[in-house]
Amino acid sequence: MAFKPNYNQQRAERTRAKEQKKQEKLQRRQEESERRKAAGLPPEDGDSLDEPGTDEPGSAEPGQN
Repeated sequence: MAFKPNYNQQRAERTRAKEQKKQEKLQRRQEESERRKAAGLPPEDGDSLDEPGTDEPGSAEPGQN
C-alpha cells in the first residue's frame, strides 16, 4: 500500500463535489426560469404555488355526481 487512506479528505472531496453539483443545478433552474419569464411562457408545475379554489380531478364533494 503506497499511502495510508485519508478518509476525512475523501469525505470532504465528496461533500464538496455534491455541493458544487447542487449549486450548478440551482443556477441552471434559475436561468431556465428567467428565460421562460422573459419569453412570457406560463410557469411549469413545480414553479408556482397552487391557486386557491382550483379543484383537482376526483376531489369532488360527496353527493355531486
